[in-house]
Amino acid sequence: MTEQAQNTTHFGFQTVPEEEKAGMVHGVFTRVASRYDLMNDLMSAGIHRVWKDAMMDWLAPQPWQRLLDVAGGTGDIAFRFLKRAPGAQAVVCDLTESMLVEGQKRAEAERLADDLDWVVGDAMALPFETGSYDVVTNAFGTRNVTRIQDWLNEAYRVLKPGGRLMVLEFSQMPNPMMQWAYDRYSFNVIPVMGQIVANDRGSYQYLVESIRKFPDQETFASMIRRAGFEQVKYRNMSMGIAALHSGWKI
Repeated sequence: MTEQAQNTTHFGFQTVPEEEKAGMVHGVFTRVASRYDLMNDLMSAGIHRVWKDAMMDWLAPQPWQRLLDVAGGTGDIAFRFLKRAPGAQAVVCDLTESMLVEGQKRAEAERLADDLDWVVGDAMALPFETGSYDVVTNAFGTRNVTRIQDWLNEAYRVLKPGGRLMVLEFSQMPNPMMQWAYDRYSFNVIPVMGQIVANDRGSYQYLVESIRKFPDQETFASMIRRAGFEQVKYRNMSMGIAALHSGWKI
């Protein structure tokens, strides 16, 4: 393999130099930040809320826990965690400051600001001490990371022994015909919706393409194990449109 091939990655269906992807992803989420939550509801017909609630059901937050939500954006996961476990503490870490600003506005509106910290940081080099969190989560942000294995390794590092990782991400449907129908919806409807609602077709074209480049359930589970996690399991959401992955640092 050539040096050039070793240093490239994908940005949607484009092949780009690794060092450029983070900036390109940052640009996407800077542009969509103000409409991010609205677009999530429209694109999924609100089903993303059901998936995130299922994530909390499996996670079973406890009041004594410290949560780190990586690529936590506008705070959806952290809010759910704190509401289920009053007294818990949460940190939302995201590469894009404008997403965190939107999240802070929501936290103040929902009176959760006192239990939350917001940190600009890179999933591949988390700015936190080793063994400092009970739970690390990520919802729909893993596919935007340049080197996914590096982020999983970092999640393992910052977790305490006995800590848990949980990742919710778009995945692959086991039924080819259903996958075909879902693909038609994704490519033909979501970018148009992005143009109409957010005046940004290109960013939503990237988001659709990035889903198709993400590893399938078994491949991603093997990456979680490679980072050192044990008892790695996953559950399909909505017949595999998304999957919820769990692993423990033992």
